[in-house]
Amino acid sequence: MLKLSKLSPNSINQILQSLEDDGKISASLPGGGLLHIEEDLPYLLVYRKRKNDEGTSRIVLSEASYLLIGDKDFEDYQKLVFYLAEKLASRFKSYMLFEIYTGEDRQRFTIKAPAEKLPTTLEVLQKDLNNINNVFSGIYLNSEIKDTPHRQKEGDKDLLTIVEAKQSGAVLVGLEIPPIFRDTDEKVYPVFLRKFKDYLVTSIHKSIYDYIRVQTTCGVASYQALGRKYLKEKVFEIDKALSKIENSYQFLWLVSPSNIQEIKNTFFESDYEKVLDYHYRLLPIDPDLLKRELYNLKIEEIDDPAMSHIFREKREELDQQITMLNERGTSNFFYNSIRLYKGLSPELSQEAGKILREIPETEENKDTEYLDAKAFSSLARKEFDYFAEQNPDFKSKVHIREDVNIIMVSNGELYVPADYRTTKTEANALIQHEVGTHVLTHFNGSRQPLQLLSSGLADYDPLQEGLAVMSEYMVDGLTGNRLRTLAGRVIAGSALMEGAEFPQLFRLLKMEYGFSAERAFNITSRIMQGGGFLKDIIYLKGLVHLRTHLQNGGEYEPLMAGKFGLKHIDIIRELTERKVLEPAALRPSFLLTKNITNKLNLIREGLPLSQMITQ
Repeated sequence: MLKLSKLSPNSINQILQSLEDDGKISASLPGGGLLHIEEDLPYLLVYRKRKNDEGTSRIVLSEASYLLIGDKDFEDYQKLVFYLAEKLASRFKSYMLFEIYTGEDRQRFTIKAPAEKLPTTLEVLQKDLNNINNVFSGIYLNSEIKDTPHRQKEGDKDLLTIVEAKQSGAVLVGLEIPPIFRDTDEKVYPVFLRKFKDYLVTSIHKSIYDYIRVQTTCGVASYQALGRKYLKEKVFEIDKALSKIENSYQFLWLVSPSNIQEIKNTFFESDYEKVLDYHYRLLPIDPDLLKRELYNLKIEEIDDPAMSHIFREKREELDQQITMLNERGTSNFFYNSIRLYKGLSPELSQEAGKILREIPETEENKDTEYLDAKAFSSLARKEFDYFAEQNPDFKSKVHIREDVNIIMVSNGELYVPADYRTTKTEANALIQHEVGTHVLTHFNGSRQPLQLLSSGLADYDPLQEGLAVMSEYMVDGLTGNRLRTLAGRVIAGSALMEGAEFPQLFRLLKMEYGFSAERAFNITSRIMQGGGFLKDIIYLKGLVHLRTHLQNGGEYEPLMAGKFGLKHIDIIRELTERKVLEPAALRPSFLLTKNITNKLNLIREGLPLSQMITQ
């Protein structure tokens, strides 16, 4: 960052030259001032440093283009603003100076601007500001547009006179904000300020984008592209810290029983009556210390709305997971599981019941050829080779292990049980499920500047598993028994929430829904671990939500740029348009198959889940 103690003609020229050479500038200025301008943005948000004005400066400090005017040498700041506007207006045909300040009226926004010159821009801003009452309960605000040559706060000196603005090619807009984010003693309401600021910044961006689109030659694609392209170092520090906390324990491993084979043998030998206690692995972390570390992260200092939202969500999810690790084997574990995985809707239960009614369980064909662990691993390595051709940095491996009992992906690497066996159809499906989805999105996330996109944003699991199951359909590998298992997990989750215990759940699946004893046990034992674990419902939930997304015109391939949820699509799109995030580095091989477009079209046109299976 450039540090300037005085805004002399030489230092102003230095700023302008940096803009000319690099297209951007960050500088500390006299009296505690700051200037931050990123390339190709024809506007500047301005705030004047004041006494007894807590919270207002935060509205501009997360911006891609802002000036914080220090508390001395105002005349020199006026010169800086003039020359900045003159230089950048010549590049973009016009340049907006948008000044923000708080007023005395606690119920009104006042927009001070040339109404005839910017009719649609001001209309966009006023409409969004008037909508704020529908977003926040208990506030009753209105807005007015005041066509006046004096755009600054009453009693302040002009930032530029109207004549100077015309000479420089700038248009001046002032926004007076009601100080409802603090009480009459100037004490800020921190949670409300954060939400109010995020809403207000979005409203300002929408209006500025209208101005850019109509009045300038700038090629910004949407209002979402107006945020920072270069995140503050604090963002990366917190991203790294959250990832480190998550990687300090393996949540799914620690909530699964270490004595599952003994539980199964005893249950079957007792004619499906006796259930041994679940034994869990020792915790490698101290939950109290980890929570202290989690809440020592100063997420409240992150002013970027998108990043602040992502981090707060992730902190809450990690908090819930750590709590659950401390409550394994208790009823509290189950209640937190409902909260973590958002329970299940009656509609999802109905979808599961429909699948089980329409698809019968098929018995294993004794003549079917099976692949062993080595043959399966060989198929996986072919997919790895395909990834390496796309990106030479891809280095993931396949591990055949004696100490794992299910196929799993951990930190982007594939683990296969040594005694694993499967049919070729199921193998192709599992390759795309585990490698073409889980390994791929881990790698794509690792190519992004945010580490959380490789480990997963909060609530990423439903979309991740929805994509994984959808990939099985894409390669004609989604079998009836497989889809029945996903539906059975939802039925088991619903019964668990109604108070069913292990033997009841098992009998429900075996007797009422026709599952084999083996499959019924696998579903039951998984959903009963920890004290009641609803994670398994997300496979069908994710598939249903993904289908709805596609039917509503949503894109498919951008969902594989990392590990995130459908609810994050707007944020991911915004960060991509801001050039913070990159497009996906890898594509799965099934996207190259001839009938991929036809299969997606069938989903978009409403293909029932029961008809997605391999016949």
